[in-house]
Amino acid sequence: MIERVAELLGLPLNAPHLEEALTHPSFANEQRTSRHNQRLEFLGDSVLGFCVSELLYARFAGADEGALTRMRSQLVNAEALAAWARKEDLAQVLHLGRGASAAGLRDSTNVLADAVEALIAAVYLDVGLEAARLACARIVADELQALESDGTRDPKSELQERLQAIGGEAPTYELIETGGPAHKRWFKVGVCQGERRLAEGSGRSKRAAERAAATIALQLPDLIAEIAEPP
Repeated sequence: MIERVAELLGLPLNAPHLEEALTHPSFANEQRTSRHNQRLEFLGDSVLGFCVSELLYARFAGADEGALTRMRSQLVNAEALAAWARKEDLAQVLHLGRGASAAGLRDSTNVLADAVEALIAAVYLDVGLEAARLACARIVADELQALESDGTRDPKSELQERLQAIGGEAPTYELIETGGPAHKRWFKVGVCQGERRLAEGSGRSKRAAERAAATIALQLPDLIAEIAEPP
């Protein structure tokens, strides 16, 4: 399994930082060692931000700073990284302490996202920046494709702006249901205004499901006009 993860990211199996990137602090504490993935996660966060910014700058030549910033936030966040980790079954190769594993942290969004960022740092340190660019592009590929399908406009931002422009409350999002195995989770989310549910959407991450719900709400006929009508 670890061979497949290494191959996906362009890391040789003998890469100096590979095992460290896969080691959660709980495991390091149990083993009484200082080598765990939090320092790598710190570096990987910056490498990922840079590589994705560079990718978006090249891909969307007509987008302004605000649009690029919104797109980057859609690609670079814990939910999106954890969704990729689940798809690739990364949890199975993480080194967690017995207590953390028993508590269900192996499938934790934050634990998985930290491990992905640590792996990016390992690629950067052990193979180089160009390899890190390729690894980052591979990690965000699904979310980038969804973003390109939806257009550069963030549907959540658009829905909020349209509702508030007519004096309405900002929308909120609630998790309705989740299911599927750890490596193939799915989420169903509702978008609400006050106590009224406007629409529902599904996706491989909560963030993707929220975007789907907002997109559906924007497409409902006369929704904004109906909300704008006085009671």
